[in-house]
Amino acid sequence: MKKILKSAFILSSLLLFFTGCYNDNEYDLYPFASTACDSTNVTYSQTIAPIMSVNCNVCHSTAMASGGVITDSYTGLITVAANGKLWGGVSWASGFNPMPNGGSQLSPCDLGKIKKWINQGYPNN
Repeated sequence: MKKILKSAFILSSLLLFFTGCYNDNEYDLYPFASTACDSTNVTYSQTIAPIMSVNCNVCHSTAMASGGVITDSYTGLITVAANGKLWGGVSWASGFNPMPNGGSQLSPCDLGKIKKWINQGYPNN
């Protein structure tokens, strides 16, 4: 009986070992690392506005400016870029409300693009 239990334990351990890492491939574990982040040509219209549209405009549109913040227009966005609220919120800096509210932090790629745009003086291009 002990031999059967020992064999069953070894068999089940081997089975768990070989099936436990089924989805552990590089893309599933590090989805942003497997795709290149192109931040060479960051523009408001082609880079920043789409990021805002996907992540921010639902709560921070001209029609519904939560917290008085508007991200669906260039004029509204540069206001929060200039006063530091944009970077403080999206980078989850201490003293700022982490944005998107209740969501996951933006990808390192998107954060890098926003930071680059801010550092360039938030051009309207």
